[in-house]
Amino acid sequence: MKKAPLAERIRPKSLDEVVGQTHLIGENKVLSNIINSGEIPNMIFYGPSGVGKTTVANICADKVGKPFYRLNATNCSVKDVRDIAESLDRMENRNGVVLYLDEIQNFNKKQQQALLEYIENGQITLIASTTENPYFYVYGAILSRSNVLEFKQIPPQEIKKAVLRAIEVSKEDYPDRTISFDEEAIDHISMCSLGDVRKALNGVEMCIRSQVYNIEDEINITLDIAMECTQKSSFSFDKNGDNHYDVLSAFQKSIRGSDPDAAVHYLARLVVGGDLISICRRLMVIAAEDIGLANPNAITVTKACVDSAMQLGFPEARIPLAEAVIFLAISPKSNSAICAIDEAISDIENSNVGEVPLHLKDSHYGGASKMGRGLTYKYPHEYPNSYVKQQYLPDRIKDKVYYNPGQNKTEQGYKAYMDNLKKD
Repeated sequence: MKKAPLAERIRPKSLDEVVGQTHLIGENKVLSNIINSGEIPNMIFYGPSGVGKTTVANICADKVGKPFYRLNATNCSVKDVRDIAESLDRMENRNGVVLYLDEIQNFNKKQQQALLEYIENGQITLIASTTENPYFYVYGAILSRSNVLEFKQIPPQEIKKAVLRAIEVSKEDYPDRTISFDEEAIDHISMCSLGDVRKALNGVEMCIRSQVYNIEDEINITLDIAMECTQKSSFSFDKNGDNHYDVLSAFQKSIRGSDPDAAVHYLARLVVGGDLISICRRLMVIAAEDIGLANPNAITVTKACVDSAMQLGFPEARIPLAEAVIFLAISPKSNSAICAIDEAISDIENSNVGEVPLHLKDSHYGGASKMGRGLTYKYPHEYPNSYVKQQYLPDRIKDKVYYNPGQNKTEQGYKAYMDNLKKD
């Protein structure tokens, strides 16, 4: 008889056996208190794969003593939910059931609305899980009736506990052989799983299976074997997932915060993920939004690096991209431009700013002068230093100030020039 995967066979049966998630299931933490109370509310477990969402859902159902149903939104339908609802008439389900709906983000809005019908009266307690941000993918009415709990990547030292347990269970599968793992191999498997316990356990299983039929008695898993069996699992990247946008966010914030080392690190993540377009777009935004007028040449340099990267493609594109990232990170910063335009847009969208002053309106047509267009306009180039004082903003906001120079050498130099110009 074929055995279940190792990850399934060592799935924890109690909270004490679960690794990680101490912020949720540690002593007196929210989820452990809920489970120990014996009454669980509707919950949405949000977090990456392999961090214990299904395991904790199973433990929840076991603690409350209600029948437990599991569906996956990728391959089930509303009919499957209705079938569970109809089972409530049975004696064993008279106190309600727990429904674990995995990957709820794959249910469209209509399907989620149908699900809502069955959880409103409390007979079905919903525990849903998702790897995507529930505030983007889960129907608002379900969100308002559920507690969202975020599961986090598990640190290597916690994953190591699960790896050691998996090794002991694996030894029982091969009683006629001696199986051992070098400490370096265990550390590598724990580290390269990127917080995913399931991935780490699959790595253990792969290491053993890759050797067990070639060696008759003693099997020793070295670091080289572990690296060979886990080499394709060292990095995961989803261009449409939350992690992608989290990396892009950290990328921009590191440059904005003038940390070239962190900025290059997040650039490397994006490069390994092969997302050239997002890198280039974000760099152009950063040059204008975060560096701006503190270093007006930044957008020119960035554009040149971005154009070079687009023409080169990977892997060579990484070089001009790194040049742009470091240049932007060590440049002086100013957000005066984005603040000015956003405030101006806000005024236009939220208030009556008034008409363009008559002397600024187009006067290049017959009859314009009869309508008073442009009659009192002063042409700046006819005055000393090409400047003359006159009103440009509409009357309603004629004293409005949108641009506030940043506290950097370049903009303060511009400010001094303008102050002197207006004074003269």
